[in-house]
Amino acid sequence: MTTKKTFFLFLFINIVFLFSSFAQKYSAVDKIVLKYPKSFDTTEELAERIEKDFNSEHDKARAIYSWIAFNIKYDYAAFLRPAKTQGFSYRTEAEKQKKIQQLEDKLIQNAFKSHKAVCEGFTALYQHLASLAGLKCEIIKGDSKTRLDDIGREELNSNHAWNMVLVDKKWRLIDVTWGQGYFDNNKGRMVNDFSPVYFDTDPDYFFTKHFPDSGSYLGNRLSKEDFLNGPLLYNKGIEGNHKIKEPESGIIEAGNGEKITFLIANISKSDQFYYLNKRNQPVKIVNGKEKKGGLEFQITFDKNIGNYITFFLDTNSIVSFKVVSK
Repeated sequence: MTTKKTFFLFLFINIVFLFSSFAQKYSAVDKIVLKYPKSFDTTEELAERIEKDFNSEHDKARAIYSWIAFNIKYDYAAFLRPAKTQGFSYRTEAEKQKKIQQLEDKLIQNAFKSHKAVCEGFTALYQHLASLAGLKCEIIKGDSKTRLDDIGREELNSNHAWNMVLVDKKWRLIDVTWGQGYFDNNKGRMVNDFSPVYFDTDPDYFFTKHFPDSGSYLGNRLSKEDFLNGPLLYNKGIEGNHKIKEPESGIIEAGNGEKITFLIANISKSDQFYYLNKRNQPVKIVNGKEKKGGLEFQITFDKNIGNYITFFLDTNSIVSFKVVSK
């Protein structure tokens, strides 16, 4: 292979592995918030600016999401070396609640002033600003699904937090931590990449990647098995409404030579749609047929299929499955 061809193959593979990247699309609210100062003296000052510029509950909730996502960065160093749990003593319930509130206020101000936080800081700041803007908001703790190893994981972990905000009498799901960017495994660091997809996310998509400690959403029980064993969806898959209609599980068991059938919504035969084999070589889907608003196709399981199979649309990852040999 010539040096020039090797370079372009290397460049292509690196582009392909930017799993969470997609073209920036800012709403009218986002464009206004982008003109805000990066810093305000107080959270009250920021909330007053948002209330001045926006009238609807939806726009206020989006403005808070956007400002935090634009200006607060994920503190990966703090994630790797979390601070020890801070204990305190108290004599009465009132004193206990006061000290809890003081710790919460400190968390909020640290995120607001330092422009760095982990998910607890993001969610606490969002809830605080929402309250100042007259919105009812809650913090939800639970499990998150972000890695290939999470497909088929046996146990739940309480490792993440997100928000629910009441807008026009309807609870909306918010994950502003993921809205500000993602961790790039190739670069070994966080990448600032605003994503609107985690504001008012469709619950069907949201709970493929989030599982609350309570195990329920608005009084409805969620399936632990569906969460743990489901495929791993990426931002572009959610943004493009690429629902996975087949297979039903994210864990595929197949024998050598067996054909695996897939059906993914909102993909056509003319799209640049492919997967990577275990050598990270792109393999274009050529046998697909359009069916039920999506693309149905088959892949033959053989020694070239690795432990995971990830599908891409153009240069964006859509979904990953775990493949287990029979």
